[in-house]
Amino acid sequence: MNMIAKGVAPLVAALLLTACAAPQFKQPDIAVPTAFKEGQASANAVQTAPDGTRWKQAQPAEQQPRGEWWLAFNDPALNQLIAEATKANANLAVAAARVKQARAIAGIAEADRIPQIGVGVGAQRARSSAQSLGLPQGTPVAPQTSYTASLTASYEVDLFGRVSSGVDAARSDAASVEATYRSVLLSVQADVAQTYFRLRATDAELATLAQTVRLREENVKVNQRRFDLGDIGEFDLSRAKTELATSRAEAIGLQRTRVTTEHALAVLLGKPAADFTAGVSPLLDSSLLPAIPAGLPSALLERRPDIAAAQRAMEASNARIGVARAAMFPALNINASGGGAAGTFSEVFKWSSRSWLLGALMSMPLIDGGRNKNNVVRSEAALEESVAGYRQSVLTAFAEVEDNLAGLRILSGQTQEIDDALVSARRSADLAQKLYTAGRSSYLDLLDAQRNLASVERSAVQLRGNRAVTTVALIRALGGGWDAAAPLAVASK
Repeated sequence: MNMIAKGVAPLVAALLLTACAAPQFKQPDIAVPTAFKEGQASANAVQTAPDGTRWKQAQPAEQQPRGEWWLAFNDPALNQLIAEATKANANLAVAAARVKQARAIAGIAEADRIPQIGVGVGAQRARSSAQSLGLPQGTPVAPQTSYTASLTASYEVDLFGRVSSGVDAARSDAASVEATYRSVLLSVQADVAQTYFRLRATDAELATLAQTVRLREENVKVNQRRFDLGDIGEFDLSRAKTELATSRAEAIGLQRTRVTTEHALAVLLGKPAADFTAGVSPLLDSSLLPAIPAGLPSALLERRPDIAAAQRAMEASNARIGVARAAMFPALNINASGGGAAGTFSEVFKWSSRSWLLGALMSMPLIDGGRNKNNVVRSEAALEESVAGYRQSVLTAFAEVEDNLAGLRILSGQTQEIDDALVSARRSADLAQKLYTAGRSSYLDLLDAQRNLASVERSAVQLRGNRAVTTVALIRALGGGWDAAAPLAVASK
């Protein structure tokens, strides 16, 4: 029987340890495509649009900056704005504070790995009743003063992995919060860049409208002279004045868009809207925008900070299963204390006043109404939830990359066509002006040609801004930089 007991005991202990330990973390199976569908389409040197026309796609820049991705735009003003936002954005400050909290919580969990040692010094004066001392009622009892000094120590032996699982969960939580901080940082930087390009596109559109207003003013002057000379009727003059007022109204309305965009940029920079003014800087050329390499879908899982946060959340949920399971098994606590007690403070530290205690306590629940069992079920369900969230994050990331790759491809095709239309519209407006001046066409023909030119010019400006904004959106979808993540600055705060 002794031999059987010696052989069975290790097996039983191993089974108990296995039963309460956190399950081995398994990476969820994700269907990762070998390449982005839109990335393959954009890789071709020449593309064919649905209408049969063909255009050429720019190649990725070989020397594109990989960490501070905004440097690829070669825009000092953008660099300055992102630097200011990184220092002063309120949402980023909130995320940084959460990182410090999560790291502190991980440190608290780590503290359970080492013995807890404390010291105490105290004084007490008390008077007991005569009856409690076994003396006749009414016997005078003098009050007594006692002094104590002690050193205490306690330690939980991690028999079933409760402490180690708790530490692993806290560490994974901290890593998840750090990844979330990087996601907020990327979002702030991308929002600044997109808002900046929208502001510049609005400036370019305002410049186009200003040119249209100047053309309308010249038309009014010419028609006024011709009307005064009797060459034309009042109808043409009235139409010219109507077109001038309409163009001025459009320019005034677009100013509202610029003001609200400027205010949004001020908020991103952490400044009051009243204290920030953005200089006028029309976006004149989109050919200098960097071509962003999509890379492989598998690499996206490593670059996206939101996916990294979801990954760490899964690991934390998995570790908490171990914590919940360990609560169903015995806990062993070792306690020790030593010190002295005496009637005077000077005698507390004498050898004759010494006292000590050493003990161990093993405890475990017997009847808890199913509390611990349900805690295990809840932890397992939390892991299932985090796995589903991780899968959703991955699918969303793939879709966002495909969306923006497709957007850039389509916008490039639109830009090629609008450039051709712009050449034709300018030629048509020039011919219409000459024919009207020569008296060979009506003023309505001239207005139609000028309206068409103004519409094409505004479309070209809007496409220019959309390409810049979509380029930034693609960088955001790809996870920002392509190099290893730098250490967070909040670590030293």
